[in-house]
Amino acid sequence: MAKDRFQVEVLTPEGEVFNDEVEMVSTRTTVGSIGILAHHQPLLGMLEPTELRLYRSDSDVVRYAQGEGYVQVSPDGVLVLVEEAQDPGELDRGDLQDKQRKAEEALSSCDEGTEEHRRAARDKRRWETFLRIAGDGGA
Repeated sequence: MAKDRFQVEVLTPEGEVFNDEVEMVSTRTTVGSIGILAHHQPLLGMLEPTELRLYRSDSDVVRYAQGEGYVQVSPDGVLVLVEEAQDPGELDRGDLQDKQRKAEEALSSCDEGTEEHRRAARDKRRWETFLRIAGDGGA
């Protein structure tokens, strides 16, 4: 049985990453994982680093390593605004390990409660997540 399709757009500061119709969006908000189907109630949420999955069908899934951002669900479709969205196959484990190490160093060298500490903690979470995604099929 075919599922209703809806428009999804994924944008990063560099531009549009994805713009097509899908049957479902799977991502993670700050309060947990979410699956979005057609006719979902309007929603605005903050996104955590995770694997963003865009289901064109049960067998056609577009995957991205998703950074922090926002999701907006409206009657017109879903808008995903994220810091970055990378194809898992293009992730470089060595580069990610270097970024994670730098974030850990920054985290240990700044005072807790500062913006610098929050930024370093956020970066550390992102690179840990991207490394986990890269381990599941990235380069």
